[in-house]
Amino acid sequence: MSNDFGAASRATSVVDIESLRAALEEVSVADDVASMVRYLKDQFPMIGVRTAARREAAKPFMRLGKGLDNDDVLAVARACWEEPEREFHYVGADWLRRWVKALDESAIEEMEWFITTHAWWDTVDTLATRVVGPLVAASPGLAAVMDQWIDDDDIWLARTALLYQLNYGEATDVDRLFRYCLKRADHTEFFIRKAIGWALRQQARQTPDRVAAFVADHEERFSGLTRREALKHL
Repeated sequence: MSNDFGAASRATSVVDIESLRAALEEVSVADDVASMVRYLKDQFPMIGVRTAARREAAKPFMRLGKGLDNDDVLAVARACWEEPEREFHYVGADWLRRWVKALDESAIEEMEWFITTHAWWDTVDTLATRVVGPLVAASPGLAAVMDQWIDDDDIWLARTALLYQLNYGEATDVDRLFRYCLKRADHTEFFIRKAIGWALRQQARQTPDRVAAFVADHEERFSGLTRREALKHL
């Protein structure tokens, strides 16, 4: 397998997507395509590359980010996102996660595009927890954008606002988290109800009594799914 993905130019951010395609196709399994497409509810075409094989094949591609700036890192990810097959979107999400420290606060505007384009939980959750989360941690003023996204009609932006603090641990703004949970407590969408429960379950690792009391105080507002997820380990 050739590892020549081309150079990511500092000026134009051009990468050889076709070489990435060749690397992915080399480790694809045709018999896996149908089941992988079904798993994603027939929303995306797929090449047939499982996670471990994809990440191994994309390693040379991932190294191209060294020394790139905000705009170039985003342009490479966008080139991945513009390919139809889902594996490219996964590589793009992994790329953004790998080079998130090269991004500045202006990247939050691009993140809205990535989150809402080819949107499904599998890319959205990576972007929320591993890209948007670090961006907001590095630039706390971006929490104001999360305050907007939690009210957005797009469920994936709202889910991102619920989940961006998932890996913050003791640094979590618990009041903001609880406020977001209550804002969307009445939402009927599975992915919102699940996200509320997941965020609360994660926070329960830090403050179990506070989460238990919060869920009890607002029991009538939360769905059964949310309550089960939130209290799963309590």
